[in-house]
Amino acid sequence: MPFSKTVMDSTTPPSMTSTRKRADVLLVDDDKLVLRAVERILVASGYTVDKAEDGQAAARDAMMGGYDVIVSDIHMPGITGTELLDVLRSYGCDVPVVLMTGSPSLETAREAVELGAVQYLTKPIDREALLKAVTRARQIHRKPRTAMPDPAQAASFERALGSLWMAYQPIVSLAAHGPIAYEALVRSREPGFLNPSPLLEYGEQHGRLPELGRAIRELCADAAAHVPNGALLFVNVHAEDLFDADLFSASSPLSSYSERVVLEITERGAIDEVSDLVDRVRRLRALGFRLAIDDLGAGYAGLTSVAVLEPEFVKLDMSLTRDLASSPLRRRLVASMVETCRDVGMRLVAEGVETVHELHALRELGCDLLQGYYFARPSAEFVKVAA
Repeated sequence: MPFSKTVMDSTTPPSMTSTRKRADVLLVDDDKLVLRAVERILVASGYTVDKAEDGQAAARDAMMGGYDVIVSDIHMPGITGTELLDVLRSYGCDVPVVLMTGSPSLETAREAVELGAVQYLTKPIDREALLKAVTRARQIHRKPRTAMPDPAQAASFERALGSLWMAYQPIVSLAAHGPIAYEALVRSREPGFLNPSPLLEYGEQHGRLPELGRAIRELCADAAAHVPNGALLFVNVHAEDLFDADLFSASSPLSSYSERVVLEITERGAIDEVSDLVDRVRRLRALGFRLAIDDLGAGYAGLTSVAVLEPEFVKLDMSLTRDLASSPLRRRLVASMVETCRDVGMRLVAEGVETVHELHALRELGCDLLQGYYFARPSAEFVKVAA
């Protein structure tokens, strides 16, 4: 890119960068009034701050290292905030970046997410939103991660993205005697990335979750038109996907089938980092999507997510399903959850059903929707099963 060479000609090469801590936050804005106002908020909250009034100076400072977070305006003369982010990433500088703008648009939001911005804030800057974004960015910065991906592993991940496919596991209704939905589960044909865990782990470590999430949703959009008998399609959405503008676009492929799609929120522990979660959920429902929360009963995060998101579906943690028939305590817990969900109009799905004894116990407790190996393993086809 033309501006990249201009910036870096006068900058210490990446191999020469310092690891000495300079400040918590590098703050970048060409508007001095905004610069001072944001600085006051950060300093009052205990952060140390360095300032830069243009993108070129910020790039030179950032490449010298020593910052936990960069908070930058987008619309600046010379080099914009997104161009600054692009320059830093092209030179392997992975310090988390929070972008601010007084002229928000879908295009700049999409570009920011694609380049790996932690968050996209609109001016005037809300104090709480700013502090939450900076806190989240620092947590990301402190996570153990590989600064530069291993070239062989990076190439393998690219092949994995190109060979993704979806497996579908039925969610069976005892009342309807068959599937009322299928959960889409990502797979890859690339050795080392065959299952979701390594794909998600690499995506988290190297800022590739937005790209992975979009690829999964495109595959699910292709499948949504072919789900048999009007069944629903459950699509897993990582908490990080809630920052992706593509998920909220009416023109995205999956939005075309929103009435048949249930977005299943995973990695709920990160949900509290989404400062405007209620508004984002409202926007998804306005598009026609329904929501599901998994692992109900696994702890505080699951119960909190249910209270905040008010999902149409909740999934019972499989630790409660396991050996249900022989555990009076588990039976009491599941019975109370079945009753609570019925009272508030949510549908409960019991995951991990593997034995006929678990099936009978769940039926006796009034749980209608079941999922697990007892009925079918995930398959590339939409398997028809009877209940």
